[in-house]
Amino acid sequence: MEERVKNILKKYGLSGVNKAKKTPSHPTKKGIVLAKVGDKVRLIRFGDQKMGHNYSPEARKSFKARHAKNIAKGKMSAAFWADKAFWSGPQGDKKMPPKSQKYTRGL
Repeated sequence: MEERVKNILKKYGLSGVNKAKKTPSHPTKKGIVLAKVGDKVRLIRFGDQKMGHNYSPEARKSFKARHAKNIAKGKMSAAFWADKAFWSGPQGDKKMPPKSQKYTRGL
């Protein structure tokens, strides 16, 4: 691995290339990843700290529809990593919206 990549991994506390990490102390972004495709390496911050926590099935469906083109761009897009880290499968967040929101479980 080249020296530049090693330095970035160490600086941001990442466990490896293409492995996302949550950044709760970052003022605006919810996650970070060092993406690598071929020889291209790029540090990507993704997600919104102020977004709240509505990861209901309806919210998942809306996110995927709204960002479908950007998710399809692959590992070099923030939408791809947000989808993977927060909206997809067993590794995605499971928090439901707070009781103050209109969504009710099971509907």
